Amino acid sequence: MRNESRPAEAGVGRLGLCSGCVYYPDYLNAHRCTPGDACIRAHSGRQIDRFLRGNPELARDYLGDIFWERRAIAARYAPVDAIFGLKSDPDEVVRRVVAMRLPVDSLVDMVGDPDREVRLSVAARLPEPLLVRLIEDPDYLIRATVARRLPHGQLAKLARDPEREVRKVVASRLPPFALHMLANDPEPEVRAVVAERALPGLAAALLQDEEWWVRLAAVGNAPREFLQPLTSDPELEVREAAQARLAE
Repeated sequence: MRNESRPAEAGVGRLGLCSGCVYYPDYLNAHRCTPGDACIRAHSGRQIDRFLRGNPELARDYLGDIFWERRAIAARYAPVDAIFGLKSDPDEVVRRVVAMRLPVDSLVDMVGDPDREVRLSVAARLPEPLLVRLIEDPDYLIRATVARRLPHGQLAKLARDPEREVRKVVASRLPPFALHMLANDPEPEVRAVVAERALPGLAAALLQDEEWWVRLAAVGNAPREFLQPLTSDPELEVREAAQARLAE
């Protein structure tokens, strides 16, 4: 049988990482680390994470480590008040962790981070009144995230965004009375979202749209007196939808 009380031997572990470790032999003998599985000196994110997960009080000591992955993992477990200085860390993975953990009112100076994933985290968490700072972000995914969170009164600022996916988000959130801003959008996918939510008057106008799926979306909201011409629409789905509404 294995003798659990036998003192640990220097040099154990892959590449002999226990040798010279400041936690040897106490942590090894106390099962607070495991060579090859939970080790702060390993160049393995999995092993570093397991070590700091079991010993979170040590995380603060590794926030300035030379190895980026050790800093990033330490930032997950260190007290929040200890990671503010990592907002400008040279490695984007470290900054991503920071952006997910900092209090939301401390994120504003990360809106210009060069890493898209960092800015995505910021856009997802930034207080609503500050989201306008990301409206002109060069990455459309960030602008789409902003569009999902902006107060309704500020959505018009993105109604002319150059990216279709951003305008689709705007069309899905604008109050129905404001949807006319996107009724003539060059992309039929945007106009279809408008038609699905349009008030009766705008829906009636969209029954004339050149794209059949926009007309189909408008059928459900348009007044029935405008639907008769669509019973002879060239597209079967539009004809059937119009006939079904007229039969109600």
